[in-house]
Amino acid sequence: MGSARLYAAVAAGGFRRYATYRAATVAGVFTNTVFGLILVYTYLALWEERPHLGGYDQAQAVTYVWLGQCLYATLAIQGGGAEKDLMERIRTGEIAVDLYRPADLQLWWLAGDVGRALFQMLGRGVIPFAFGAVFFPMALPTSVVPWAAFVVTLLLATVVSFALRYLAALSAFWLMDGMGVNQVLMITGIFFSGMVLPLNAFPGVFGDIVRVLPWAAQIQMPADVLMGETDPLGAFAFQAAWAVALLAAGRLLQSAATRRVVVQGG
Repeated sequence: MGSARLYAAVAAGGFRRYATYRAATVAGVFTNTVFGLILVYTYLALWEERPHLGGYDQAQAVTYVWLGQCLYATLAIQGGGAEKDLMERIRTGEIAVDLYRPADLQLWWLAGDVGRALFQMLGRGVIPFAFGAVFFPMALPTSVVPWAAFVVTLLLATVVSFALRYLAALSAFWLMDGMGVNQVLMITGIFFSGMVLPLNAFPGVFGDIVRVLPWAAQIQMPADVLMGETDPLGAFAFQAAWAVALLAAGRLLQSAATRRVVVQGG
């Protein structure tokens, strides 16, 4: 119970930290809404030429766009979550303080990132999604069950997102500079998560491959569950499997990295 309260406090701290950046939040809402409009009209033109591309009709394609804008900052698709701070603490040697805390390093950063994700969802994600629902036809469920399943997929997507970024952050123990890794994280996150185009629209073997990669758990799975395009239990299993595998990989890499920590400059 004491550990649960500790990590709940860390999550609450992550929420409060990002809640202080009001101007950045307003700017993010505006940016996501504008990009949502650009993508919606691009998708409408594309789906006019290719009806039912990826198995979606136009309303589903529009829903996918606004959901992507809702989840963009929530899941740190382009990076900028816990991994950024963790890389900096590794670079400066402040990670030594984290290792002395009476708390699990991975769970500590996961809790903080969950708090960040919750704020980004409420503060930056809901408004663009609601804007899309008001001004465009969207394929949204009318019963409670799909929404409840959708919430579960969001939680699992948050864990998968963190686990991917945590692995990237740990590379700083060897590289000391996370700039290149962050660039790779940004490119892979944007492309393989389906942020640009639904993964269902990718053809052939390449499409089969991208749909089983962990990034598919971030936007594609929640979107398909929300729109009733996939079995929720299958989506949960897919996301949970990747979450467990990636967290386990992160723990192994963390163990290797901290076995002999050299604090830079001292």
